[in-house]
This record gives sequence, C-alpha cells and structure tokens, in this order.
Amino acid sequence: MTFDEFNTSVESDASPVENLSLPLQALWWDRRGDWHQAHEVSQQSNSQEGDRVHAYLHRKEGDEGNASYWYSRAGESKVATSLDEEWEMLVKRYLAKS
Repeated sequence: MTFDEFNTSVESDASPVENLSLPLQALWWDRRGDWHQAHEVSQQSNSQEGDRVHAYLHRKEGDEGNASYWYSRAGESKVATSLDEEWEMLVKRYLAKS
C-alpha cells in the first residue's frame, strides 16, 4: 500500500484494511479523528512500533510526560516537527516495512 492509498482508505473506508499492522491501524484511526480507538490499538501492538505510535498519540493529547515515557520505550527522542509531519513520517516508515 502506498501513502496515497492509505490516505484514500482513511477517507473512504469504514475500518482499516485487514492486513495493516497494528501501528498503522492506530494511525489510521487517529487520522479518522478517533483518538481513543487509535490509543487502544497502539496498546495492543506490544512492539517498538506500537510504543512509538503510542508516544505520538500522547504528544497529540498534550500529555508530554506520558509521551516522553513512550518515546523512551520506543528507543527514540521526541521529535520537533508538527503533529501532522510526525504522523506522515510514521505512516511512511511503517508502510515501507510492510
């Protein structure tokens, strides 16, 4: 799946494509405006990628302390980009791995 196809799916489908990883599903739900579903899915991932998306979600929520914890768990530093730029970077990164 390409980045453009992912975005089209967010706009047109009722749920994420089945073969998407849990971190990508979380990012899909986030883009749909369902932070709580995105958070739930990111917690189910039990992976470094899921932890990274979890960090992004808490940053978006405004909970900097919790975000810092999850960035650390994911082995990464907090980014200095906008939330939209971080979301796009994560989607492209995880699509490239799938």
